[in-house]
Amino acid sequence: MLLTILALLPIVGAVVVALLKGETAKLVGMGVALSTLVLGIVTVAMSLGGAALSVSVPWIRPIGAYYALDMSGMDAILVLLTVILMPVVMLAEWKVGDRETARGTTGGFFALALLMQGLALFVFLAGDLLLFYIAFEATLIPVYFMIGRFGGDGRARAAIKFLIYSLAGGLVLLVGVVGLYAVAVQQGQVSLLISDLGGLDLDSATGNLLFLCVFFAFAVKAPLAGLHTWLPDTAAAATPGTSTLLVGVLDKIGTFGIIKICLVVFPESMQWAAPVIVVWAVVSMIYGALMALNAKDLLRLVSYTSISHFGFMVFGIFALTTQSLNGSIFYMLNHGFSTAALFLIVGFMVARRGSADINAFGGVQKVAPMLAGFFLLAGLSALSLPGMATFVSEFTVMAGAWQRYPIHTAVITLGMVLAAVYVLRMYKVTMTGPVTDQVQEKVSTDLSFREKASVFPLIVLLLVLGFFPKPVMDVIDESSTGFLAVAGVTDPTPQLKEGGR
Repeated sequence: MLLTILALLPIVGAVVVALLKGETAKLVGMGVALSTLVLGIVTVAMSLGGAALSVSVPWIRPIGAYYALDMSGMDAILVLLTVILMPVVMLAEWKVGDRETARGTTGGFFALALLMQGLALFVFLAGDLLLFYIAFEATLIPVYFMIGRFGGDGRARAAIKFLIYSLAGGLVLLVGVVGLYAVAVQQGQVSLLISDLGGLDLDSATGNLLFLCVFFAFAVKAPLAGLHTWLPDTAAAATPGTSTLLVGVLDKIGTFGIIKICLVVFPESMQWAAPVIVVWAVVSMIYGALMALNAKDLLRLVSYTSISHFGFMVFGIFALTTQSLNGSIFYMLNHGFSTAALFLIVGFMVARRGSADINAFGGVQKVAPMLAGFFLLAGLSALSLPGMATFVSEFTVMAGAWQRYPIHTAVITLGMVLAAVYVLRMYKVTMTGPVTDQVQEKVSTDLSFREKASVFPLIVLLLVLGFFPKPVMDVIDESSTGFLAVAGVTDPTPQLKEGGR
């Protein structure tokens, strides 16, 4: 019951906020987000403490669909990410609400954001494949309107492109869902519970085909290079808060789904496809880093960094070791905080300057030192500086992946080197050097208390998890061990040289 309340609270709050206007809509929206944050923390604490919070009741009996919610370690991590980012985004995007107030309209942005949050929570908690699919598709609705209604130039085209790519992935996923149901019926098992589907006896051809259908949808969502072009366009057109929620929360459905569904239901197909997909993931990381290095638009640059980092996460998943999987799940959390900080700070810069062109800035640290300081810290988290939580994630992925793919792991370090280059270049061009007249005139105002308050918790979390990752890693390790055990995958046995100790 508690899991249902957690997911429904922001959805009900969205309906209420949509009916309100002006300052009231913003305050109620923030109140709902903070209430969801508190309830999310309590729920996660109870679940990890051993409380039985899962629910599973028949929903559509003829097809074996269940209203099933549960919370494992990985689910808890992504629930925490979702409930933490929402009040942060609302605080950062408070002026979007001000623009609505000036037009006398309702609290549309905050209502859509809360609706997206509730649907995302249903995705992360779903234990039934049909429920997962419905929530997965439903998340597209609020995000489409957040992009199309509140974005900047090119928002209509970006919203349509986002929708087309996402619907294409969703339709292919539906083929996989129907195919799994057909196999289940043939084998006398009328159930769409993910745990039950993991027990199906799939022959190689059928299993590989259905796996590719399901994986394709998650590769679009993640996104991997070649299926990614919707993301830079969306990031350039959407508000920074929308991009934060899209990349920080919704795109995690891609990596989350690979683990929760593909690894559990198609373990043999995961191992069959791994040699190809790890190469794709490495290419995606390097490609994203190179595109970020050459990007002229700050918002596009941040989006390309995410493409690169998602390649790293997928690489860790398909390396199929406990350690690499631990690193990938931890990266889902840390990347959410890191990318949120970057998107929001870049958004503050763009709002002041009126341009996202990297060359439109220069010398900002001389006129807005707090903005420059926060920007540097967010950038250092993106390049995974030791001491930041992202470093722990990347190191853990590489340490685990080396056991199976040492050459790939060596190559992927190039992406880390490139990350340092594009982050430091971005900082150098925008923050150092002489102060231009345009920057002196438009960017002379440093971060306000509201802006600092929205980004400060993200930086603190990245530092705390960087120096003290063990409590979270313990939760993740238990979850990873369970997933690999269900899939029947074991870690490679370390090999000692003759005469070694």
